[in-house]
Amino acid sequence: MSGFLKEAVKNKYSGLPSCPERPGKRIGSPGGPGRKRDYSPLSWKQYFENSKYVWVNDKNKSINRICHCQVVAIDLRGHGDSKTENDLDLSADTLAKDVGEIVGKLYEEVDSPPPILMVGHSMGGAIAVHVSVKGMIPTLIGLAVIDVVEGTAMEALSSMQSFLKSRPSSFSSLEQGIEWSVRSGQVHNVESARISMVGQLVRFSDNDNNEKERVSPTSTPATNLCDIISEEPEEENTEATQRATAVTEQVNEKFTWRIDLSKTGHFWEGWFKEMSKLFLSCPVPKLLILAGIDRLDKELTIGQMQGKFQMQVLPRCGHCVHEDAPDKVAEVLTSYLVRLKLAAAKENFQR
Repeated sequence: MSGFLKEAVKNKYSGLPSCPERPGKRIGSPGGPGRKRDYSPLSWKQYFENSKYVWVNDKNKSINRICHCQVVAIDLRGHGDSKTENDLDLSADTLAKDVGEIVGKLYEEVDSPPPILMVGHSMGGAIAVHVSVKGMIPTLIGLAVIDVVEGTAMEALSSMQSFLKSRPSSFSSLEQGIEWSVRSGQVHNVESARISMVGQLVRFSDNDNNEKERVSPTSTPATNLCDIISEEPEEENTEATQRATAVTEQVNEKFTWRIDLSKTGHFWEGWFKEMSKLFLSCPVPKLLILAGIDRLDKELTIGQMQGKFQMQVLPRCGHCVHEDAPDKVAEVLTSYLVRLKLAAAKENFQR
């Protein structure tokens, strides 16, 4: 390229804005060898106004920005901070019952419970279908299922145990777990991974008997010597000894999976069996959000051609569509709510 042409191109494009940064800030000078993505955990609390512990009988920032609605996110059995008598009971009936009871508990003191659009992803989408079919939420007025189809889900179950065995059994830190989820392709959005992975891991430490002590990943590491208050500090190195012991204990701490999914394999087929048929039979308006049109099975393809549900395809996303493209999913849900006249869009929402 001649000098004259280079100068012309430079003048023509010099006023263009710089490219936006990819999710996850980088540490170090631009272009330097110290460039590194930030995989530190993010608290989900900044995306919600409040949290509430809901006790039941045990026998989003993106959408609120463009839509007037309330978002309720549930830590289901075996997820996050929820505790039950049997976290491994992940049958479709049990999980559907949990959802129904939690929603009932949330609004038990409300004379007129609000209309509810239930949204579920993957296995959560299958459970949302079961909740709808069983009529466990009286005020349910819509169902949105994200990237789950019976045909592809049933086919994937045969390789699920192999996938679980291929995952690391533990991580030395939350940051390492978050980095793995991004680098392995489980989630493509770093910011989403920094929020969602925290609830999937728990801290454990190996004591002298090689037993594991599990605690919340966001809690303070337990230390023994740091809780001891000496009446008279007779030795100057007491504080240094305590620090060294605390550091040693933290070094021995690791993070493992919140629940051992390999022990729940006998429930997997029950989540997805006849799900397409159940989805089409749900007595409420239905929305199916997919990462690719090739994911549709025969029954849903016929149902979509007959106009039995609305379908939205979001390309260039992985299986975790709502994490990879949260803004796009929020726009789809907002459009759906507005079309059904269930919510009002805010002024900055562009259709």
